[in-house]
Amino acid sequence: MNEKINIATKALSANDQIAAQNKDFFKSKHVLVLNMISSPGSGKTSLLEAMAYQYGSSLAVITGDIQMTYDADRIRKAGSAAVQIETHGTCHLTASMVQQKIQELTWDKTRILVIENVGNLVCPSGYQLGEDLKIGLLSVTEGSEKPMKYPSLFTRAQALVITKIDLLPYVDFNLDQVQSDCHKLNTHLQLFQISTKTHQGLEAWFDFLNSHFLLGI
Repeated sequence: MNEKINIATKALSANDQIAAQNKDFFKSKHVLVLNMISSPGSGKTSLLEAMAYQYGSSLAVITGDIQMTYDADRIRKAGSAAVQIETHGTCHLTASMVQQKIQELTWDKTRILVIENVGNLVCPSGYQLGEDLKIGLLSVTEGSEKPMKYPSLFTRAQALVITKIDLLPYVDFNLDQVQSDCHKLNTHLQLFQISTKTHQGLEAWFDFLNSHFLLGI
């Protein structure tokens, strides 16, 4: 008699066990952990640079890329610690990948850790890494239909950062539609509108992070 094995379920279960270990470690260090997910080119690294200028050594970043260390180099130049995971083709980070990088960071000053996931709206959203908050990014250059076409991230995230809003006059992006669609998918999703070029909206984003850290979440 053949036994049918759901490989995806087993893989997620094993991942969740390691994610729980990561979460316990982060909690012991009193660190707020964000899992940041978006399409390529949404402005993740530009936002992380702005956060590095704001938080300095209080921020650490684990960056995920298929190859190259451009993101980590930019973040370190802006003043925060960063280590790189090169996935060599994998479309998302796993809890095991993150766990292997934890020991490369120092934790005495770190108060916020951002895990910058691989650029992909679908694969990363289903994998827990040990984070406190799952953060989505959506740039105005991507189109208003993304939440309904790729709902997985938007239903799971605690916050959505709409980026590059300085370009709104030049692109076909329906902000009201995106806000409405997001709240249909997730009534608790908090939305932020940000431009790292003009700094619009950054203060509200920093207030959000500070409030969650102070609450010990």
